[in-house]
Amino acid sequence: MEVDATDLPRRLRQETLFARERVYRFGQATPLERLKLPGPGPEIWVKREDRSAIKSYKWRGACNRMALLTPEEAKRGVVTASAGNHAQGVALAARTLGIKARIYMPLPTPKVKQEAVLHHGGDFVEIISSGDSYDDAMAAARQDEKESGAIYVHAYDDLAVMAGQGTLADEIVLSGHGPFDAAYLQIGGGGLAAGVSTWFKTYWPEVELIGVEGEGQASMKAAIENGKEVTLDQVDLFCDGTAVKQAGALPFQICKDSLDSIETVSNAEVGDAIRILWEGLRCISEPSGAMGLAAVLKNREKLDGKRVLVVLCGANIDFLKLGLIAHSAGTAGQTSKTIEVRIPERPGTMLALLDNCFAGLNISDFQYGKTDDSEAWPVFTLHAEDPALLEGVLKKLSSEGFDWRDLTEAIDVSFRSIPLRSDLLQHPAFLRLDFYERPGALHDFLAQRIQGKASLCYFNYQQSGERIGRALIGLDFPSPNERDTLLETIPAQGEGYRLCERLDDEASRRLRGSR
Repeated sequence: MEVDATDLPRRLRQETLFARERVYRFGQATPLERLKLPGPGPEIWVKREDRSAIKSYKWRGACNRMALLTPEEAKRGVVTASAGNHAQGVALAARTLGIKARIYMPLPTPKVKQEAVLHHGGDFVEIISSGDSYDDAMAAARQDEKESGAIYVHAYDDLAVMAGQGTLADEIVLSGHGPFDAAYLQIGGGGLAAGVSTWFKTYWPEVELIGVEGEGQASMKAAIENGKEVTLDQVDLFCDGTAVKQAGALPFQICKDSLDSIETVSNAEVGDAIRILWEGLRCISEPSGAMGLAAVLKNREKLDGKRVLVVLCGANIDFLKLGLIAHSAGTAGQTSKTIEVRIPERPGTMLALLDNCFAGLNISDFQYGKTDDSEAWPVFTLHAEDPALLEGVLKKLSSEGFDWRDLTEAIDVSFRSIPLRSDLLQHPAFLRLDFYERPGALHDFLAQRIQGKASLCYFNYQQSGERIGRALIGLDFPSPNERDTLLETIPAQGEGYRLCERLDDEASRRLRGSR
């Protein structure tokens, strides 16, 4: 569908009106729901596109475009490329309309999205895995188009596709909950942002429209800054649904004028937004689906008292990825900090640190390995509901004379690379323990069971979301007799902990890097 760029906004509005007549053959309108957060901040409304038939907004554009195929075009079949959600929309339309579709998907596409494509498309779809990225898959699909004569259904760079996405904005306008002061719209190729921003600017001209991109995939931001589409060298794949190297040409023509600004968000901020959507609405978002909320949370103070809209644009996420997100959620923002603290390497100093500086904080992660005879550098991830409390602790560390460094999002900490020098150990023992998730459990264990009897030489602990936190700890003793005495007398279960097992000699040697 050829479109004059100067006439593009008018045509897009017109096509969105026509799309009203087509898309509801394939799916139903989705709800708009209030997300209430404690404390001050904006009034947040969430467009629940995760409640659609394919758990994503992409059915709108794909179905609208395929409903326009002539009988001759339908006979030729369609081909497309997708990281997952657009593919499901094409599959849904293919089965409903009886049209054959070949869908090229990147090799790392989450299995849940591939299975959903087959579920919605049945015998009418064929999945072809190609390349490591969406752009690789699109290149292969475009080659198929040339060779086979099939109709290419673009995921975003198509007027009918953008118009189909615009129907979700039409539903919001008709909901009676608007107008909003601001709307945060995630951007991959830009089809959603283009369709929605055009409709909002038509009916709510005063609304502030903010595009949201991941820090490692900001192709629209780069295009607007350069005045033309820019191809990124690489893109971060955490938010896989928006991992596009180059913004669409048509969406760019719209977004450069319709958007007031573009925000970028980190993976950690997106993970935190996913957690908040779960806690507030009991819904699970895929990373791209939570980007809008991540930007709102990033600007929460500035938005205090305003009414804002976000689009939960998809919920197609692999179950295994939830574990990664659950562990990383909460590391964004002001309520969490990962720090490395220098303390003297002598018995009792770790306990003194917990007593003097960390009172009232939740230690969600603790990593330490002995690497020096005179000083230690344990790493803690600290949480506090009140950001002021966390800042107060950091100031107290400095005032007490502790050297510390901010290691939030440090790579070695994220990968739990915990060094340990076995040549500095005398008679070590390594224990697997569970700590009950309550204040003081770790402190009480060290104070009541270990202080004065052994030195802490290793600690690997991370909250898991269970009622217990699992830990692997190393204790070093002056003599084998003192070691054996403690291990024989320490209760298997005590106040705040339970002792699961002692590592055998072989496992202990592996941990110390010796054979």
